[in-house]
Amino acid sequence: MKFLRRMLRIPWTAKKTNERVLNEGNKRRSLVRTIRKRQATFLGHVMRRGKLEHLVTTGKFEGKRSGGRQREKIMDGLATWLGPGKVSDILAAVKDRDLWRDMIANAYKQGT
Repeated sequence: MKFLRRMLRIPWTAKKTNERVLNEGNKRRSLVRTIRKRQATFLGHVMRRGKLEHLVTTGKFEGKRSGGRQREKIMDGLATWLGPGKVSDILAAVKDRDLWRDMIANAYKQGT
């Protein structure tokens, strides 16, 4: 952000939000999109294998939950990123590799 502000010659005293600076520079935040894309490709890999990692990512293992605020599950985060649909729909789509790749590509292009 600092680099973009410097290129656009926006002084540090100007009260402009980071979102406004991104709009002026015609840029998007890409780090979150890249992380979500990598999570989705890793999830597809793990779910097709169907071993211990499958149980951990779906959250279907037994035991007590820790106290405090519950952590966000990988599946829930990807469900919101990939668009409307249930987690069960995503798990079914993972089995078809071409469909899964198309879903990831579409979500990445939309920039959500």
